[in-house]
Amino acid sequence: MSNICLTGIQPTGKLHIGNYFGAMKPLLELSQNSEIDKILIFVANLHALNSIKDAETLRAYTTDIVLDYLALGLDINKTSLFLQSDIRELTELTWIFNNLVSVAYLERSHAYKDAIVNGKEASMGLFDYPVLMAADILLYKSTIVPVGQDQKQHIEIAQKIADKFNSQYGEIFIRPKPYIKSETAIVQGLDGRKMSKSYKNTIELFEGEDSIRLKVSKIITDSKAPNEPKDPTNCNILSLYRLFASPEEITHIEGQYREGIISYREAKELLAEAILNYFAPIRQRRQELSLQPEYIQDILNKGAQNAQTSAKETMNQVRKAVGI
Repeated sequence: MSNICLTGIQPTGKLHIGNYFGAMKPLLELSQNSEIDKILIFVANLHALNSIKDAETLRAYTTDIVLDYLALGLDINKTSLFLQSDIRELTELTWIFNNLVSVAYLERSHAYKDAIVNGKEASMGLFDYPVLMAADILLYKSTIVPVGQDQKQHIEIAQKIADKFNSQYGEIFIRPKPYIKSETAIVQGLDGRKMSKSYKNTIELFEGEDSIRLKVSKIITDSKAPNEPKDPTNCNILSLYRLFASPEEITHIEGQYREGIISYREAKELLAEAILNYFAPIRQRRQELSLQPEYIQDILNKGAQNAQTSAKETMNQVRKAVGI
């Protein structure tokens, strides 16, 4: 059996550090794994319709995400990058899955419950989001799905749907496994909560230097004076700094915290420099790629062709199994 790794990301705004360390970096690491036979990455523009109602905005965000992924160094020889909406079999499979899943089960989805609690309109698209995601995962016979810890339930839903379909119609779908790096599973935002566009606490991958420095300067801390000992295990600044620094640098600043010889302001300055230095070469690659639209479109076309080959094979099996 082939090892197929799949992931998707919604074009609902500029990508941020949480997206990168929670899903993108683990995927890049997996692409170097000789045990992975194929990688599929899709831009989830159908999912994005839940929150974006303007066509030009959606197209712009879609282009941004494609450029971001390529700038980060994807191995195009091993990776198929494509738009979710280019695979027509996906929505057909979603409808078939809808007939296997109960309303009561979907009502227990964390994403749905959180949205309702936060006053979001409960559209059918929002409610059915986990089923579309399950179809995304299962359509290509994916075996490994890199996700953040907060997305683990979606993999569990896909597993349940695969089990139910296989029990009802015969063994067609493969049970996918989540790939979660525990040390970066959830990246803290500027306010200490999970970094999320909905919380407005993000640092974007490619925003301007001045903006990054300003955001970092506003990271919430306690009220300890510059020369007071500080707890390095409970600090929003260091939770981010650890993502960018070497083990030696981390050990050094943790010692400074405990001894009270570094202020929060100085720690924020170190963090801002670490972020800017880390992404500097990626910024340059992204700028170069933005001047090559035909090359970008060619990559998307080839990625969609590769993905659709798998999708058609799966749907031929599914249609025969269910009797349509």
